[in-house]
Amino acid sequence: MNYYKFTPLQKTLIWGTESWQLSGVEGSETTTDGGLTLNQLVLQEQGRLLGASNYQRFGNEFPLLIKFIDAHQNLSIQVHPNDEVAQRHGKPHGKTEMWYVMDSAPGATLYNGLKMRLTPQEYERMVEGDTICDALAQYTVQEGDCFFIPAGRIHAIGAGCYLTEIQQTSDVTYRIYDYKRRDKDGNLRQLHTKEAAESIDYSVLDDYRQHYDARQNEGQQLISCPYFTTAVYDLTEPMTIDYSELDSFVALIGLKGEGLLSIDGDEVVLHAGETILLPAFVKEVNISGTVKFLETYVLS
Repeated sequence: MNYYKFTPLQKTLIWGTESWQLSGVEGSETTTDGGLTLNQLVLQEQGRLLGASNYQRFGNEFPLLIKFIDAHQNLSIQVHPNDEVAQRHGKPHGKTEMWYVMDSAPGATLYNGLKMRLTPQEYERMVEGDTICDALAQYTVQEGDCFFIPAGRIHAIGAGCYLTEIQQTSDVTYRIYDYKRRDKDGNLRQLHTKEAAESIDYSVLDDYRQHYDARQNEGQQLISCPYFTTAVYDLTEPMTIDYSELDSFVALIGLKGEGLLSIDGDEVVLHAGETILLPAFVKEVNISGTVKFLETYVLS
């Protein structure tokens, strides 16, 4: 096939909801219209789907997890480990990710990164004293904002945020602080103090927001890292995207409107709120309609 659509997994959590659009996470895999799980599809198609170099790198596991996140309450203050730390803890992968903010509530905020220099000892004291949020860079967000969260960067999504998350295939999260919140059984939610302390990158940046020119009818690259490369397109006129030099699958994530994709004689509509996976052998896509979407792939 020249494209695949998947049935999203809907997850209801203590703080809101997630729609897992593409997932190869064990126990939480999305399935195609034909009933194959994502990793079964990888096993069947191998390099034809992932790209030759990506298949050599990742084997039969799809390398990205793509979600829509709708936060009704604040998420915990958290950090993700890099690959090395994760593997020390018995996990196959760390977790580097990005956020693209969609139509969020007015005044919605999130945390991303430290705004002051801390020692590990100061960090521990602030967590114990319920003041760790005072050390974090906070942003009021609007549609189109983009943030990169490499492994080791402390972060949290705030209430009212609605966003797309693209990340390594990993579900490992170390919870630092959770506002003394209790679970459905009345227990304080578990913190991962030791694991988080091993994972934190104490670097401080002036600005953690990704800056780009928001232009219509041309792709604007947002982030390129070893785990994913992502661009945003906002189309009001037809466009042809050339993938002839790319040795990777491509995921197209619908944000607004709808676009008609023509792929080697096949046609499929990309709607807002859904994701279409293009195999690596697809070399050209023609898109028409009024549509805004993210494009993401992996460069090996």
